[in-house]
Amino acid sequence: MPISATAGDAPARTPVAIIDIGSNSVRLVAYHRLTRAPTPLYNEKVLCGLGRNVITTGRLNEEAVRRALAALARFRVLCEVMKIDRVFVLATAAARDAENGPDFLAAAEAACGHPIELLSGRREAELSALGVISGFHAPDGVVGDLGGGSLELVDVRGATVGQGVTMPLGGLALQDLTGGSPKKAQKIVRDHLKKAAPQLETLRGRSFYAVGGTWRALARLHQAARLYPFHVMHGYCVEPSDELNFLEVVERVDTALLADVETISEARRPLLAYGAIVLEEIIRIGRPREVAISASGVREGLLYEQLDRETRAVDPLLAAASELNVLRARSPGHANDLIAWTDRFVSALDGPETADERRLRHAACLLSDIGWRAHPDYRGEHSIDVITQGAFVGIDHPGRAYLALAVYFRHEGVAAEKASPMLRGLAGPRLFERARLLGGLLRVAFPVSAGMAGTLPRIPIGVADGKVLLTIPAEWRALAGERILGRVRGLGRVIGLEGRVEVG
Repeated sequence: MPISATAGDAPARTPVAIIDIGSNSVRLVAYHRLTRAPTPLYNEKVLCGLGRNVITTGRLNEEAVRRALAALARFRVLCEVMKIDRVFVLATAAARDAENGPDFLAAAEAACGHPIELLSGRREAELSALGVISGFHAPDGVVGDLGGGSLELVDVRGATVGQGVTMPLGGLALQDLTGGSPKKAQKIVRDHLKKAAPQLETLRGRSFYAVGGTWRALARLHQAARLYPFHVMHGYCVEPSDELNFLEVVERVDTALLADVETISEARRPLLAYGAIVLEEIIRIGRPREVAISASGVREGLLYEQLDRETRAVDPLLAAASELNVLRARSPGHANDLIAWTDRFVSALDGPETADERRLRHAACLLSDIGWRAHPDYRGEHSIDVITQGAFVGIDHPGRAYLALAVYFRHEGVAAEKASPMLRGLAGPRLFERARLLGGLLRVAFPVSAGMAGTLPRIPIGVADGKVLLTIPAEWRALAGERILGRVRGLGRVIGLEGRVEVG
């Protein structure tokens, strides 16, 4: 279990930034360093609308260019303030398609002070796919990246990227082509997506990974309509029939009537109907098992591409949990002891633990002591907030609920009725009981180790003769009091066994 997941060269330990010049927005994202699970240090977006009317006029709008160049000059200063020397600058469909694109790129390079990579459609699709690979555990499906000017589709299977295709189906492009008529956009979308048959024919029964600001905005509105308890976008999964019903509503009604629409920028609201039309047609043709929202796209794909092969192979959830463990735990090495200690106990139980359940349990061990600085009465709730709101990738929302519950049970006790009904429902019955099991183990582990590394290997716990048995070494026999016995018995009740403590 690596405590750090960082590429080994010196630049990996310094901040890195990406400036993304898109058809709808120009964005700067600075990351604390180049790792398997990079954390944004600073994030700023300016909605410039460079791609507006490019299809009909062939040119970038002068006012949009002015706004973009002003944003790039500002971003240059911000990078200097943050002392970031390693800056990647990308440009996509609008600069690629406009006849005055080369002039704009020359002015943009002067404004931001760095060379700009103009992405081809195929390159954009590849980076989007790498972004999903970086942000999801063992992804399997088709990535769709919807920007202002274009839609990229590409197949992903694990770490393998298939052949990508790009089409002029971005929201601004469709608005331009149709004169602002979503109804006319439906035929254009259908005709173009017929050409994407090689990608969409493989989608049936797999996941569709939706990348892009318009689709994230639709997901936010979908969450509001469902009174969904989380506001994290990444890993939010929707059943296709439910999504189709919602998309039809978006296409029919005035967006001002949609719940929580005020959280969506006014510049993006007119594009929602076009995004809904494209996603609806992809679902109807491809018939995916689920639609998964990805906050990882071209930028994260570029960072992932910079990593060496060994670092790419690191699990991003465990990498992020490891970093948080180092930052917040009393004794970070204790988490690795917990992993080995719970490995031995779980392997002795009836009923196999799946590979994904195992990685979730390991992540929960790494996060088990992040709340110790909070007031004792609020450590459980504080841990829930950190985990459910954390910028984790490589995990879906049921997995987040499991992590939060496991650490909450560690602090508050394993009685099922203590749990939040919202988290319980989101985790589902299986993960809920797995969280209670780990919570019971953690409630035994911390009082006998004080959260310090090197102690748990000397205090084994296991199952013997149909009982949960904790063995305390003779020199530590004073630990074997009523408090510890009560914790072991509580763990035993979770799995229907008697609990015992022995000194030996």
